[in-house]
Amino acid sequence: MIQPASAPSPAFVAVSWAAVFIGMLGYAIGIWVSPMPLNSKGFYLVTLLYGLFAAISVQKSVRDRLEGIPVTDLYFGLCWLSVGLCLLLMLIGLWNAPLPLAERGFYGMAYLLALFGAVAVQKNVRDGARSSLSFPRPGPE
Repeated sequence: MIQPASAPSPAFVAVSWAAVFIGMLGYAIGIWVSPMPLNSKGFYLVTLLYGLFAAISVQKSVRDRLEGIPVTDLYFGLCWLSVGLCLLLMLIGLWNAPLPLAERGFYGMAYLLALFGAVAVQKNVRDGARSSLSFPRPGPE
């Protein structure tokens, strides 16, 4: 029996996009108004961009493996290593930043919100593309 895959609900899609944009916007505004030197601002911006890419890559490679699409162990490991490095870089950067604790916490939470939102958006994009196609599903005919 062939059934279309279910698409994500509009509410989940909206919340996922909101999480990405709220996290990125809050993080970017915080960097913009911060009295940090320009090189520190650049570090935090690149860490955000690298983290978003790494989180999306992990989600995609995990999903590929679950669906039987070949993913090499090397690429899979590099994806996880990248996420770990991003989180470590952010942790070290915030630990050593001459910022108030509340501001460091804000950056950390905005960063994690953006990464979570990016994973959810990637999932929604993939599920939405998959739902427009028909796939064979096991079940009674």
